[in-house]
Amino acid sequence: MPTILKTQSGRQAGSASSRRLRREDHIPAVIYGHGMTPVSITVERRELRVALSGPAGVNTILELEVNGKSYPAIVKDMQRDPVRRTVAHVDFMQIDLTEEIVMAVPVHLKGTAKAVVQEGGLVDPAVDRIEVRAAANNIPNEILIDVTNMTMNDVIRLGDIELPAGVKAVADPDLVVVTVLTTKVEAAPVAAAPVEGAEGAAAAAPAAEGGEENKPAS
Repeated sequence: MPTILKTQSGRQAGSASSRRLRREDHIPAVIYGHGMTPVSITVERRELRVALSGPAGVNTILELEVNGKSYPAIVKDMQRDPVRRTVAHVDFMQIDLTEEIVMAVPVHLKGTAKAVVQEGGLVDPAVDRIEVRAAANNIPNEILIDVTNMTMNDVIRLGDIELPAGVKAVADPDLVVVTVLTTKVEAAPVAAAPVEGAEGAAAAAPAAEGGEENKPAS
C-alpha cells in the first residue's frame, strides 16, 4: 500500500525562492512521468523523512497528493547539499503500479557461517544493492541472503539467489554478491636469540687450543 505524502504546489522558480523554502524546512521538488506535464511542488522535510523511514527506505511507493489529485510515485533522484548533506531537491516519478520498473534493492545477510568463523574468515557482501525488475507494487523491500552454510571456499553469485516470484535481477548472473575474506595472519618464525656468553666461549676455544700448540718446550 502506497505511503501518503502531502505536497504543496505553485512554488516560485529560482534559487532565491528555493533557499527560502529550505530555511523554512520545505524541500523544492518536481513530479513528472507517464506523459504528465511536470509539476513543481514542495514537501515538508519532516514528512518526507517519515514517509521514507519504513523498511523500503527510498524505494517506498508514495502516493503524492498534488492539487487534490493523488499520484503513485517513487523517488527518482534526491539531491543533497554538498556541505551539510541535507536533502536540497527531490525528483518524483509518477508510476503505474502494475507496470515493471527497475529499482536498486538493498542486500542484507542473515545467519552465521560457523565454518568460516572457525577458520578465522569473514563473510563479506561484495555489493550492497541489487538492481531488480518487477511490477512497482511487487518490488521487495530488501534481499535477504542466508550465509549459514558458507565455507572458506564459497562464493555466492547473483544467479544463486532465489528472488521472490515476479522479481528478476538485471545484472549478470555471474556477479559476485557475497564472498569470504581471510583475516587470520600467520605468525612469522622468530630466530632464537643467542645464549649470553656463547659467542665468547666459542671464540675462546680455538684460541686456547692454539695456545697449547705454540707453547715453547721447557
